[in-house]
Amino acid sequence: MITSKQRAYLKGLAQKIQPIIQLGKDGISENTLIMYKEALEARELVKTTVLKSCEYEPLQVANDIAEAIGAEVVQVIGNKFVLYKQSREKKRINLDL
Repeated sequence: MITSKQRAYLKGLAQKIQPIIQLGKDGISENTLIMYKEALEARELVKTTVLKSCEYEPLQVANDIAEAIGAEVVQVIGNKFVLYKQSREKKRINLDL
């Protein structure tokens, strides 16, 4: 669980990154979860765009994915959301605030 201060810090970092994953009509599949696990291990912070063709709301999708892979939802704004998960091997973000 991250604190509100850590969440604010991660939101600031997330402003500078581009979405690397798009969710569409397929929604959440096993391949999608694998893609998130790999992206979070490499980057620790991942921004996603939920397309209009997706049948789920961004908040619902973000919570479902975070729960499935053990990540934290940093923020959900409009059709975008940001997830964070500390990398085991490539720690890049220091949350010792």
